Amino acid sequence: MKKVFALLTVVFAALTLSFQTIAPEAYGVGDKAADFNLKNVDGKNVSLAGIPNAKGYIVVFTCNHCPYAQAYEQRIIDLHKKYAPLGYPVVAINPNDKVAQPDDSFEKMQERAKDKAYPFVYLYDESQEVAHAFGATRTPHVYLLDNTKTVRYIGAIDDDSENPEKVKVKYLENAVDALLQGKPVEVTSTRAIGCSIKWTKK
Repeated sequence: MKKVFALLTVVFAALTLSFQTIAPEAYGVGDKAADFNLKNVDGKNVSLAGIPNAKGYIVVFTCNHCPYAQAYEQRIIDLHKKYAPLGYPVVAINPNDKVAQPDDSFEKMQERAKDKAYPFVYLYDESQEVAHAFGATRTPHVYLLDNTKTVRYIGAIDDDSENPEKVKVKYLENAVDALLQGKPVEVTSTRAIGCSIKWTKK
């Protein structure tokens, strides 16, 4: 009887793990992303379709408190300044639960966006539905979408998460440049390095 119970325990644990690790809703390269409607730090809701003159979108899941997000903050600002005029604006999204991480509350988002003079929208995914749909796990975690909202690149911004002066490969910029030139994206996926998203406890 003990052996049977032990076997059932192992089977149940394996099934539980499989359900936890499989995320059928998560986007992969080549998938078309659904639009969303999230509150910006200015209090107005923003959707991808509502962003004027966009040829695509640099969707970045990021936040206030994470050291990795802070290390990439200026680089994200520079990306928007470089590519928004070319039709690829940054769409920054904070997916973190404000209870788990109070520094990532909407009010704190407003303060940081003002202090750092963010030139891009900074949206609050309070329900975390958008982060779940994309399959985001880290801050920062980047998804490059083309003009049909098809995912063309997923992962890290570049190959150095700490020091921008040591960057050798700019994965995201290479991908955007390829799309602008009508060429295929050579590196379509890399491992996002950053803080884990702070999910709401249920």
